[in-house]
Amino acid sequence: MDRQELGAFLRSRRERLRPEDVGLPSGSRRRTPGLRREEVAVLAHISTEYYVRLEQGRAPRPSGEVLAGIAGALRLTDAESDHLHILAGTAPTRSGTHRRDVRPSILALLERLPQTAAFVTSAVFEVLAWNDLAAALMEDFAQLEPQDRNLARRAFLGSVRADPPLYGVSDAAEFRHHVVMDLRSALARYPADPAVINLVGELRDASSDFARLWERHDVQAAPTLTKTFHHPVVGKITVDCDSLTLTDRDQRLVLYSAPPGSPGAEALALLNVLGTEHVNAHR
Repeated sequence: MDRQELGAFLRSRRERLRPEDVGLPSGSRRRTPGLRREEVAVLAHISTEYYVRLEQGRAPRPSGEVLAGIAGALRLTDAESDHLHILAGTAPTRSGTHRRDVRPSILALLERLPQTAAFVTSAVFEVLAWNDLAAALMEDFAQLEPQDRNLARRAFLGSVRADPPLYGVSDAAEFRHHVVMDLRSALARYPADPAVINLVGELRDASSDFARLWERHDVQAAPTLTKTFHHPVVGKITVDCDSLTLTDRDQRLVLYSAPPGSPGAEALALLNVLGTEHVNAHR
């Protein structure tokens, strides 16, 4: 049970709600945002004292029934409710470190997708494997040190290269928010993994934007259905974006494709012909 993180998460969810969101009268002007602690306690059918102790990190581990009541009172989404249970120690957490080895069948699949830019990321956004089209669209990951293949670092700390940040994607702000939410969930799943702890610490120290988003305690991202790249060689490329979870290794297979005959498909086909070496020469 991570008492301090649990308390911070509960406060962040309580402060985002208005009384009218949960069927309560707004009443007189409030000095602080959100619901009062006693209002959450009433809605969750627990004592105000116990809820206050939870937010202060002083309460014993709550039962599943209590957590369900709090989740309902705070109008948590399914993802937020799962995160709440993980923080409270009532859901299984993965021990040790997150996996970075990619299944051979997935590696083979990457090469069988010639018209799709495909790559695999770890639980902390390290690019573990990729095909040639992904390298041509984004960058040649083979030329980078492993620590420089991390998309979270690329999103918040930039790159030593002179090309546009985040490969010129149109949804850079949304992606950064998505990164923060996923890293918060990863830290809850791997609380003792030095790689996860150190990455979060590094980003909090080095990026005020990351630190600001981290304090929001958000844990659920909206899916990204399309993405537009501004490529230095072929220009604007709009692609469909699909992210498939590889649950056995807690990794993601990301696929960028485009409908046949679309400008995006033509641009991807051109990148396929040009290849990584030609693209690198013009970056």
